[in-house]
Amino acid sequence: MQYRQIQITIAKDGTITERVINGVGNSCTELTAGLEKALGEVRSQELLPEYNQQPIENQEDENLWQNQNI
Repeated sequence: MQYRQIQITIAKDGTITERVINGVGNSCTELTAGLEKALGEVRSQELLPEYNQQPIENQEDENLWQNQNI
């Protein structure tokens, strides 16, 4: 299991920004779902490029599968 960290920034106007560090795929949104529910309304969401990456475990499994077919 890979270590993940949530970075939370609260601006002077009360706007809260969260960022998941070392998260890929939908693990980011799953990790923060409870926090977002507790904080209230989500006004906007920006998914970082890491959201479109596959978890490392899946990539390794695919590489092993491809190597066996050679």
